[in-house]
Amino acid sequence: IYDHLFTSGAITELGCWTHARRKFYDAKDSDAQRSATALAYIRQLYAIEEDARQLITAQKLQGPAADEVFFGLRQNKSLSALAAFKTWLEVEQPKVLPKSLIGFAIAYTLRHWQALERYTTDGFLDIDNNIAERALRQIAVGRKNWLFAGSADGARTAATLFTIASTCHRHHIDVFAYLHD
Repeated sequence: IYDHLFTSGAITELGCWTHARRKFYDAKDSDAQRSATALAYIRQLYAIEEDARQLITAQKLQGPAADEVFFGLRQNKSLSALAAFKTWLEVEQPKVLPKSLIGFAIAYTLRHWQALERYTTDGFLDIDNNIAERALRQIAVGRKNWLFAGSADGARTAATLFTIASTCHRHHIDVFAYLHD
């Protein structure tokens, strides 16, 4: 759907491993063994990310120094894990029915492979887009409630307050203390 956005080269696609993982999770009932293997490979990628976060926390790093830790571990560990996973996917793909859930999961992951491995090219890129999706979930949940803001001014006020609250939450600031101040 969004492929046309990346054709000019002005925008670079970054894949989300949570989306790829969900496809394999959905296939666990129909092909438990392959699904478990794929989920283990993905779990390994997330374990490397967690190792980086622990090092960053232990060393109290921020900004570019933290990004360097992510980049270093990704180059030293994630790339080899990704290569092994891709090889496994390519070996398993001809063995499964293309329209099966596991076939769909494998095809999806291989089709998006370049975007999925792009996070390893820089330390500031995330392995998934969970942060953005969590922020958007609040909007989606409240969408029907906001239809009844009372007026255009009420809707603008609600939007402003939501923006302030979201920003405070993202920066670990007490919303009520901020508004009171």
